[in-house]
Amino acid sequence: MQGSRFAFGPFVLDSGAGTLLRNDLPVAVGYRAVKLLEAFVGRPGEILTKAELMDAAWPGTAVEEGNLTVQIALLRKVLGPTANGGQWIATVPRVGYRFTIAVEQPGNAKRRPLSLPAKPSIAVLPFINVSKDPEQESFADGLTEDLITDLSRIPGLFVIARNSVFAYKGKAVDVRRIAEDLGVRYLLEGSARRAAGRVRINAQLVDAVSGDHLWAERFDRSMEDVFAVQDEVTSKIMQALLGRLHASPPRNRPSNLEAYDLCVRARKLMDDSPQTAQEAHLMLTRAVSLDPQYAEAYRWLAMNHWMGWVHSGGPAEPAREVALELARKAVAIDPNDAGCRWILAYLLAYERSFAEADKEFATAIELDPNEADTWAALSDIAVLGGRVEEGLEHIRKAFRLNPFPASWYYLTLGQAQYAAREYTAAVETLRRDETYRTSSRRFLAASLAQLGRLDEARAEVELFLIGNPRFSTRHWAATEPFRDAATLEHFIDGYRKAGLPE
Repeated sequence: MQGSRFAFGPFVLDSGAGTLLRNDLPVAVGYRAVKLLEAFVGRPGEILTKAELMDAAWPGTAVEEGNLTVQIALLRKVLGPTANGGQWIATVPRVGYRFTIAVEQPGNAKRRPLSLPAKPSIAVLPFINVSKDPEQESFADGLTEDLITDLSRIPGLFVIARNSVFAYKGKAVDVRRIAEDLGVRYLLEGSARRAAGRVRINAQLVDAVSGDHLWAERFDRSMEDVFAVQDEVTSKIMQALLGRLHASPPRNRPSNLEAYDLCVRARKLMDDSPQTAQEAHLMLTRAVSLDPQYAEAYRWLAMNHWMGWVHSGGPAEPAREVALELARKAVAIDPNDAGCRWILAYLLAYERSFAEADKEFATAIELDPNEADTWAALSDIAVLGGRVEEGLEHIRKAFRLNPFPASWYYLTLGQAQYAAREYTAAVETLRRDETYRTSSRRFLAASLAQLGRLDEARAEVELFLIGNPRFSTRHWAATEPFRDAATLEHFIDGYRKAGLPE
């Protein structure tokens, strides 16, 4: 089945790339679940025994049957209900499972390819950790992320964001397929080994269209020189793709390697989970104490305080004030960091310092037009400001730069679709698995209510209030940075119809 594509309902499974799409947008799904789904769509309507399924997902490995049960449950959650409200995967008691829906292979047709940008386009694939120490995995990931940031700041390049390239980590996928999925021409791939105070980095630049290797080099340096290596790799790619030397403003680099390691680990925890937010807080607090002039650590700590306020749902002022102070410090340390700028801009908008926020957003885009998070955050603020079409355009741009994004992109897209009165599209977006760990259900409930599906809307309200028991529409309206009364009233109307507390 290698390389085959299977269509069922709104989904397309690409077994070659190991990806699942819903209405042409990527769905976050694990490796084992993909393997189970491959087995199901290869034999739709047939009963697959538990042994067959376990062999498909864990070939040559003895695992407990409970692992299969967990993966089936996760897969059902990802797929959601069928069009008639049933399940895609039916349980056959004491035997196994059966895929209930017809599957098509439309000439093995591919997803409509993303058009290549006018400027040279590149994705940095996750560097492979070739050290014997699994603890060095985060170092290889951090190297990948830093190179993405460095390249992203170069005028004249189109660079794919980190979330999307990490979707391919650990997967054996042909580079041409990856380039096609991401809509880029060039790929940077490599490996890293860190041991005994030294680092060895291998990197190569590939033209995915021709298959040619444009540049390759090995760096063997002391660990203290790792940032110089990153700068050198960036310059070599700049020369290969643009024919001139890299001349972006210098980045603020950490002076303490332990602080750097802590920040790299904390980056991965910046999602919408209170537990991981607390863990990230400890790491980032330690990082800034070790290196008080490390701008990126302050930037993420600012966002961490902000997320703490979002999670708590409590009084707005203390955590927001601390977050804003930290964001200002990050920008003061490194005014050329677009990430620091957009986070400051976002927090300023929530303080209703709109003129200053607009200026910071503009500066962030000027410094790095490839920073997908900037466009996604700007979409949120634009929609609440009543500039709905502009907000939709911004989030579309964010998705192009980051085709496999973090979960909050889908919340932002769903919010924009609701504001545009595209309620059906909003429901489809906000029911995606990627939004389950966010507060998207309030927008989902409002969208369902506007469609007259009140029972479903109230069910979503009940689920939302379990995680947000102190939510009130009045407090939400008072703390969100609305600039347009009609847009605010539209959201309040949906909340009221859905039955969210006043």
